[in-house]
Amino acid sequence: MRLVVEQLTAGYPGRPVVHGVDLTVPEGQVVAVVGPNGCGKSTLLRAIARLHQPESGTVRIGDADVWALTPRRAAHRIALLPQSPQAPEAVTVAGLVRYGRHPHQGLFRQWSREDEQAVESALRATGTAELAGRRLDQLSGGQRQRCWLAMVLAQETPIVLLDEPTSALDLGHAVDVLELVREVAAAGRTVVMVLHDLASAARYADTVVALRDGRIVAHGPSREVVDAALVRELYGIEADILSAPGDGSPVVVPAARATTPTAAPAPAA
Repeated sequence: MRLVVEQLTAGYPGRPVVHGVDLTVPEGQVVAVVGPNGCGKSTLLRAIARLHQPESGTVRIGDADVWALTPRRAAHRIALLPQSPQAPEAVTVAGLVRYGRHPHQGLFRQWSREDEQAVESALRATGTAELAGRRLDQLSGGQRQRCWLAMVLAQETPIVLLDEPTSALDLGHAVDVLELVREVAAAGRTVVMVLHDLASAARYADTVVALRDGRIVAHGPSREVVDAALVRELYGIEADILSAPGDGSPVVVPAARATTPTAAPAPAA
């Protein structure tokens, strides 16, 4: 399903954070939202996921307005993995992933073989099947992150939102997660993820959306958007943009923080 965000404005009492955002994501695409800390990335994802009431604007998935749906119906269409998810104490990996099936349960819809297959498929896709019987709190950070991703995949929503899915991961685990994101999109789901690494955004996303002060300042094909001017505008630093051997994706090499030239002193009278 296509995700459409129109003129979305959201924030907190006395402090607007996201201003008039327009965004359209076709089915099966990966969008990376980038920008400096505090620019509104997480608030945007929470407003799309029906967890943060916007002040104005609409969010549509297919032909449905997300905010007109019940929470359960919305959870059939959209899933969010936040930055710092919290799990019940001593939960096993299998138990965690089963939580992804909660929106599909009800008074007349109890656990079924379909649910079990969704859990098994999510565990296989994330390489966590061998961890199913282990407690989440006994795993490494990279293993836990893959387990949380499995829970989100088990929810089987057409829209998947990931808030910094590679944070605190080493390079190898980060690549594993981003490759998995591409596989999820190839299977027909739409993925919107917040990333801090511009090079990863350019390599793994179809589209980059750059936010600054809650507004979109750049939006387009990832390998066209990521350049030295964007780095300067977002982070206030100079950078060299190199082409990666093999696929030519942009590699960002920070040089120095951009400074405003000072005026030359006036000549002595």
